[in-house]
Amino acid sequence: MNKKKAGFTLIEMTIVLFIISLLILIVVPNVSGQRKHATDVHVHAMQTLVQGQIDSFASDGNKGDVSMDALVKNGYLTKKQADQAQEEGIQIVDNKVVAKE
Repeated sequence: MNKKKAGFTLIEMTIVLFIISLLILIVVPNVSGQRKHATDVHVHAMQTLVQGQIDSFASDGNKGDVSMDALVKNGYLTKKQADQAQEEGIQIVDNKVVAKE
């Protein structure tokens, strides 16, 4: 008597691998899109933070043009925040935040 061994056939395994591949093709682009969105939100938050500190600096009676160094020196930004803002291309022009494209 021949008894059949329990197991998966080649076709069943191929179908499972095909379905897993399709799921990966759907999920991976969404993950990278979410990463870009998170980066964009972070840059916008950093711009808002720097602009708020510029406004605070000016409202505290400081005159003239503001720079990242002046904000750090006077305690409005930490050195780490200023470095991060510069890495993200955030600049101060005429006391306004400008994002470098």
